[in-house]
Amino acid sequence: MFKKKNKNLHRALIALMVLGLLVCLCFTLASAATAEPDSSSAAETTAAEEQGAQSNTEAMTNFLNQAGIATLIHNADWKSIVMILISFVLMYLAIGKGFEPLLLLPIAFGMLLTNLPGAGMFHSEIFEGGHIHWDLIKNGVTLSNGANEAAGLIDILYLGVKLGIYPCLIFIGVGAMTDFGPLIANPKSLLLGAAAQLGIFIAYLGALGLSKLGIPGLEFTQKMAASIGIIGGADGPTAIYVTSRLASELLGPIAIAAYSYMALVPVIQPPIMRGLTTKKERMIRMDALRTVSKKEKIVFPIAVTAFVALLVPSAAPLVGSLMLGNLFRECGVVDRLSKTAQNELMNIVVIFLGVSVGATAKAESFLSPMTLGILAMGIVAFMCGTAGGVLLAKFMNIFLPEGKKINPLIGSAGVSAVPMAARVSQKEGQREDPSNFLLMHAMGPNVAGVIGSAVAAGVFIALFG
Repeated sequence: MFKKKNKNLHRALIALMVLGLLVCLCFTLASAATAEPDSSSAAETTAAEEQGAQSNTEAMTNFLNQAGIATLIHNADWKSIVMILISFVLMYLAIGKGFEPLLLLPIAFGMLLTNLPGAGMFHSEIFEGGHIHWDLIKNGVTLSNGANEAAGLIDILYLGVKLGIYPCLIFIGVGAMTDFGPLIANPKSLLLGAAAQLGIFIAYLGALGLSKLGIPGLEFTQKMAASIGIIGGADGPTAIYVTSRLASELLGPIAIAAYSYMALVPVIQPPIMRGLTTKKERMIRMDALRTVSKKEKIVFPIAVTAFVALLVPSAAPLVGSLMLGNLFRECGVVDRLSKTAQNELMNIVVIFLGVSVGATAKAESFLSPMTLGILAMGIVAFMCGTAGGVLLAKFMNIFLPEGKKINPLIGSAGVSAVPMAARVSQKEGQREDPSNFLLMHAMGPNVAGVIGSAVAAGVFIALFG
């Protein structure tokens, strides 16, 4: 009953409001009809109306000229159209196929935003020459048509990439989600993680070799080659960190290549793993790992941070952030910080990082032969990294007694695509023996690869930074 009364009351109020509006409208029309026109100002009114019509026409013309479609047509900017279509393809891969969606989707959307004409969200001039031009952020950027445009949203967000903030924050989250127990229980797996970084240095040398061929558009400096090589570490934040320091103009292609190939690990690795191993090797069973104490897990991140910082100081930001997150996880007294690093912090930074990195993929820099060279060397880096880990495991088996041999399949997990590469090792092992469980054994090289790629990044920055 109360509901019916309320409905009727609402209807009555709406009817009264409509009635009042109609009454006001009637009074307005009546007063306008009875008003006498002033003959003396008739000429002035006509002139004002003509001037208003002209100003309205000019305003509409200016509006249409400033539209993005008009800009595309006037400038014949087909490259921007191609980049927009590429962003659509990447969005499809992220949403429809699930290829690294957490980062590929923001990257693709950032690419869309930066290539929309007239949006003014990202200005590469602010970061030209590898430096941040703070005066342009403060005073605005002068465009080719002479107009001054204020720094856009993505210009501000990109500062976190350029200053190396986002990758380090992501590493805190990665550390909080990583269990280093398998690595501590089997220290030999550290060697497999190091061997899988072979792809980084082969891609570096390959990029320099391409430059020697004299092919137009494929001239890479040592800094560029180092940034391309780090793709082989299969670690997106590390690739972004190194590239932002050494060759920021290649950030868009390198980030997209790194995350695309990370998503393709289940496609790239298995043929190489099967080609380099025999069926007997793939069926090797490994003993269960020992239990790692809490004290060991607490001491490990502290010891690794101190050792790496003393050995390669330039790797300390990445490795230190990774180990800080892991210490949050293992110490057991800061659960709130650990959960924040794993969830809220990680998610927010991933959004900022993805959108700002995608925005660097502007048409004039992305659509070039150099991008094709980067994609080619990236796949070579992944393949060589996979092969390096598998081959070292086979070499180690020469010196290990029966019953203690390593299944070479876990060597491929040394690329630091955590935990995807470890799952690939597990899946390939179970193809030959469904009762063979390699996942925890493969996690040792997998997490060692994260440390290895960060150290390799530090070496490159120390050499060329």
